Amino acid sequence: MRADSEHSSGGGSGEPSLPRTWRPVGVRVAAIFFGLTLAVVCTFAWLGLDQAVRDKFTPFQFATMAVLALGILAGGHALGRARVEARTEGLVVVNGYRKHTLAWESITKISLPSGAPWARLTLADGSQVSVTALQATDGGRATAAVREIRTLLAR
Repeated sequence: MRADSEHSSGGGSGEPSLPRTWRPVGVRVAAIFFGLTLAVVCTFAWLGLDQAVRDKFTPFQFATMAVLALGILAGGHALGRARVEARTEGLVVVNGYRKHTLAWESITKISLPSGAPWARLTLADGSQVSVTALQATDGGRATAAVREIRTLLAR
């Protein structure tokens, strides 16, 4: 697993160097842990069945299990894709399978309200974009990331 943020120091100015990427830690660890746990439990459950019971499974039932497994994998993959990238031209926010490319001028503020699950960007048109890469459950890491993005917005 890559580190949740890749960058070099901004040269002592307090401003992060670009490009800069932030990723959630807790959600990615949970997705990997529970995905692997589910795979192990299902494998042992299958191997624990008598051969006579396993022989009764139909192709349709196997296909159903495969579709469910793919759905679970897709959900875990979507959680793991979450990231926010600061570039010279703006922010790229990836939430699951949705990607938002935002120019710096279009972003008015970033906040991580108390009790909110993740940060949100407020845009110049009044709309908001969730930033699921900055999870409140990551605590100080998310707070520091919001602070760094605020520094970039203030440029």
